[in-house]
Amino acid sequence: KRARAVAELDDWAELREAGKEIKDDVLRNLDTHLLRLEEAVTAAGGTVHWAADAAEANRIVTDLVKATGETEVVKVKSMATQEIGLNEHLEAEGIAAYETDLAELIVQLGDDRPSHILVPAIHRNRAEIRDVFREKMGSWGRPAPEGLSDSPAELAEAARLHLREKFLRAKVGISGANFMVAETGTGANFMVAETGTLVVVESEGNGRMCLTLPETLVSVVGIEKVVPTWRDLEVFLQTLPRSSTAERMNPYTSMWTGTTDDDGPSAFHLVLLDNGRTDALADDIGRQALRCIRCSACLNVCPVYERAGGHAYGSVYPGPIGAILTPQLRGTASEIDASLPYASSLCGA
Repeated sequence: KRARAVAELDDWAELREAGKEIKDDVLRNLDTHLLRLEEAVTAAGGTVHWAADAAEANRIVTDLVKATGETEVVKVKSMATQEIGLNEHLEAEGIAAYETDLAELIVQLGDDRPSHILVPAIHRNRAEIRDVFREKMGSWGRPAPEGLSDSPAELAEAARLHLREKFLRAKVGISGANFMVAETGTGANFMVAETGTLVVVESEGNGRMCLTLPETLVSVVGIEKVVPTWRDLEVFLQTLPRSSTAERMNPYTSMWTGTTDDDGPSAFHLVLLDNGRTDALADDIGRQALRCIRCSACLNVCPVYERAGGHAYGSVYPGPIGAILTPQLRGTASEIDASLPYASSLCGA
């Protein structure tokens, strides 16, 4: 499917090269772009927090949630928050974090771990998902309907009813972001736009619910996710959906800029996460891994991933990109990290 979607574009190779050059420019001038981003987010009514590592990021987010007086949050799928173990930290502090992406919900209810960048519950079949919903939904909120079958439509409806209750009640939302636009710019399809804009692409609408309904929104984003202009973003909005889901465009592309009176959250916080990224940045070769836009295409063609599955990588980032990125972010010499570079058949795919 990806091959067919890519074949529709005559300039696919040029788009990929443009994306590479944009990312390389960002990484070379990351300090400048991040300071401009901070200035723009602040000017738009948001607050920027800098987190050197997972512990600091978890502390910042926990303090922000506690300041609202709330004890539960709804979450958009976010690999950055999985990377730092935010859900577990919030739980230890008496705060319930509810995942709202369907696959993440399945993983959370099943006390499981993600196994794929795009489809975290790809290791579960629909009969297993039915059993998880029947057994666990009631202890997390609205129970599964009586007589729930393993029909995909029924499972999706059960999740919809379960999550709708949480969307309408939640006062705090937590998200990640696929991209952060640092500067004003113009593109073929864009007027001059506000800066400090964050972007999430998803396919279920849960992201838009989490981004608009709560009174407080906290976004945790890796520092490498910044792009300089709207025109640069246009490149990635063409390449990401085609590579990840073989779609021309994501069903939901949500963008938010600071706060606006009577429209969306009244308080917005951006937590910029380092957690090993500047260490990777210091390596001329290793920094190439920070170009990754988390499309998961490398997992889908990898013969090692196909046989071993995502859990074997011992990280929220499995597959070929995880084997390169994870040891750099962790900066450790654990047994599994030392073995990850060898999780390759040299197939060249």
